[in-house]
Amino acid sequence: MTVDPLRISSLIREAVEAEILPRFQQLADHEIREKNPGDLVTTADIEAEKHLERCLAAALPGSLVIGEEAISRKEKSLAPLEEDRFVWVVDPVDGTSNFAKGKRRFATMVALCRGGEVLAGWIHDPLNDLTAIAETGSGASLNGEALKAAEPVSLDRMTGPMWKKLETTACANAKKGLGVMPRLVRHYGCVGHEYLDLARGTIHFAQYGLLQPWDHAAGVLIHREAGGFAALVKEKTPYRAVKTTGNRLLLAPNEQAWDRLTRLFNS
Repeated sequence: MTVDPLRISSLIREAVEAEILPRFQQLADHEIREKNPGDLVTTADIEAEKHLERCLAAALPGSLVIGEEAISRKEKSLAPLEEDRFVWVVDPVDGTSNFAKGKRRFATMVALCRGGEVLAGWIHDPLNDLTAIAETGSGASLNGEALKAAEPVSLDRMTGPMWKKLETTACANAKKGLGVMPRLVRHYGCVGHEYLDLARGTIHFAQYGLLQPWDHAAGVLIHREAGGFAALVKEKTPYRAVKTTGNRLLLAPNEQAWDRLTRLFNS
């Protein structure tokens, strides 16, 4: 690694404490707007991303920072993620809708990538002051304690978040004999918190169809380094932090569980 992961964790915490936490449950109406229908952005998102861009670029000279908000404003593109250079991928406030409503489930996510490969990832839970960190090949930890993904169990004992459409598909496939229904939980409204629970074994699975790198790069690595298995549903290929459309990402305790879940969810 070319950076100290604990130093990056401190930089993330500093940005959160400066730009996000002071605005939690304190946002004025003019500090919340729709960037797309149903897709909110707040002053906290914008200022935290600026803060992180400055400090992450300084922490690794020559690196590029790509943030969700800069992409949404079309100020940057995802193309550099395919290049042989260090690129930081930043989601300043994951779960913006929760944050804007004063709900507690939101997170800050950062990943360091090169040529589409995720080298390191951080997910910070601001209100509980918890940070998950992973480096490729070095395991994953939460505030210094090793993370361990859930052990594989039978489908009927698995838990995970499902949108209504996925639940309907799984029910129909279960009736066809393609598996049995797992125990669903509703989506958190914050992918970062779902990844934290996947990596610490609180839930067993999750499937996503919107695959923006800032939502998944850090989380997939942390889950994998905690012992979990993830792959894109089409052709069962590993996740890469690049522009991805027309596919789904499924995470499970191991490859055998992944096979059973994908048969139920995607047949």
